[in-house]
Amino acid sequence: MTRLYGNEDAKPELLKGKKIAILGYGSQGRAHALNLRDSGFDVSLGLREGGSSWQLAEKDGWQPQSFSDAANAADLIMFLVPDMAQKALYEEYVAPGLTAGKALFFAHGFNIHYELIQPPKDVDVALVAPKSPGRLVRRQYEEGAGVPCLFATYQDATGQADELALAYAYGLGGTRAGVIKTTFSEETETDLFGEQAVLCGGATELVAAGFETLTKAGYQPEVAYFECLHELKLIVDLLYEGGFKRMHEFVSDTAKYGDLTRGPRVVDDHVRASMETILDEIRNGKFAKEWIDEHQEGEKNYRQLLSDDLDHPIESVGRQLRSHMTWLPAQ
Repeated sequence: MTRLYGNEDAKPELLKGKKIAILGYGSQGRAHALNLRDSGFDVSLGLREGGSSWQLAEKDGWQPQSFSDAANAADLIMFLVPDMAQKALYEEYVAPGLTAGKALFFAHGFNIHYELIQPPKDVDVALVAPKSPGRLVRRQYEEGAGVPCLFATYQDATGQADELALAYAYGLGGTRAGVIKTTFSEETETDLFGEQAVLCGGATELVAAGFETLTKAGYQPEVAYFECLHELKLIVDLLYEGGFKRMHEFVSDTAKYGDLTRGPRVVDDHVRASMETILDEIRNGKFAKEWIDEHQEGEKNYRQLLSDDLDHPIESVGRQLRSHMTWLPAQ
């Protein structure tokens, strides 16, 4: 069985006395920075001067610096800006001050795996990837728990890259929940596949298709919303808590029979073949090239696709229904 690394495997003392620069203060950046600071590490923030994240950081008690000032002074530099911003940030602000023995850390392997960033051989290059949105990374830490993490070493110049990654995961609270060793290629390819085929692309397309099928057949949009989107959270929570077994424990026999006999007709051989094609495009670099080209050409197609997605009728129905759900966070 795959080894799970815990608190007892980490050596947080390896990061004591080292300066850690977090580049970016979005969902993950804020969680990483606050958790590491609360764990007693020396953390600074590198941000775009005057941006909205700069103001948020100041409200959180930070004294943010420019990207270059934070990176130049740091022993360990964690990239937590969007994937498509990392190459330019590295080349303009990080590379000029990068000296032997420093460490470059990432929470997603995209830029290293697809060689957008090619670090010198005399620095450590490692990855620590919490398997959770940043807000939950922070909340679990505050509650004395943590979220599982992956860690990987791409380049071990100092002989301590693995240990530094585990120490960093400890600072996030990840070793409280368990940390798994992986590779940059495995993390990148499985993460992209999960997003595209299941978690984002697969889930939203399935929800939209179910909603469209019911409303086309004449059922009320509000009822279709509840059946195809609202109740999905209830099922996902059960799966999260205890896998298929727990879900089966809490749904009716009718639901289970429908699941077991009709589910394979929805996710059939054609869907599985499409998933294999999607994985092939991730592994051979086709998806990465397509996304990089889209970004370099101004993201016009991406923006149009996003706009079309948010114009789906399920969105307007959902906004109306959620306005009555007072327990939901304000949007």
